[in-house]
Amino acid sequence: INISEPEPEPMTRDELLRYSCEITVDPDTVHTWLVLSEGNRKVTNTYSTERYPSHPDRFTGCEQVLSKESLTGRCYWEVEWTDTETTVAVAYKNIRRLGRGDQCIFGHNDRSWNIRRVGSGDPCIFGNNDRSWALKYNQHCYSYRKKYQLWHNNESISIPGPSSSRVGVFLDHRAGILSFYSISESMTFLYRLQTTFTKPLHAGVLLHGYNDTAEFCQLE
Repeated sequence: INISEPEPEPMTRDELLRYSCEITVDPDTVHTWLVLSEGNRKVTNTYSTERYPSHPDRFTGCEQVLSKESLTGRCYWEVEWTDTETTVAVAYKNIRRLGRGDQCIFGHNDRSWNIRRVGSGDPCIFGNNDRSWALKYNQHCYSYRKKYQLWHNNESISIPGPSSSRVGVFLDHRAGILSFYSISESMTFLYRLQTTFTKPLHAGVLLHGYNDTAEFCQLE
C-alpha cells in the first residue's frame, strides 16, 4: 500500500502563490449598501441603498459579502483594502443572512472565521458565530500587539503585526489549516489556525465605514 507523505506547508510567498485562486464576489450575497466593480472583485460601501433583487443568500443586516467560488483543497488569496477597519473572513455557505445577529456575522458563530482590524463590537459580524472565521485589522490601534484580532464563534484573540493594506489567506481544507499573512514590501506571518472543516468554505469581507473598499487581488 502506497501512503503518500503530506505535502509540506508553503513557507514563502512564492510557495503560497502556487496555490493562488481567483476569487469573485457572489452578487446574490451583497448587502444593499455595497457596490461591486472590477469584475465583481472589488466591494465599496456607499451607505446608499442599491436596488438589488431580493434573494435568500443576500445579507440584509451586515455589510458583508461571500465569494461565488467554494473553497476546498489548498487555496491562497489576497485582499487589499483602503479603509481603516476591515474584516477578512472564511465561512460556510449556510451562515445566516437575515438581520444583524451573531449567526450572521463573520467570526461570531461556528460557521465562519475572520481576521479583522480591532475596533468593531457589532454582534452581527463574521466571526461572531460558529459558521465563520474572521481576521480584523485596525490601522488606528497604536498597540503593535493588538493590531489584529482573530474571531470565531464570538471568541477572539489579539495578534501582533505590522500596519498593512493587504492580507494574504492560505487555506488547506483537508488538513484544517487556515493561515493569515500581512503583505507589504515583505510578507509577515500573522497566525495559523488548526481546526476541522466539515464543508466547503467561501471567502468573505465586511466593510464597516462609508466609502471603505476591499478587493480580491488578481495574483500572478
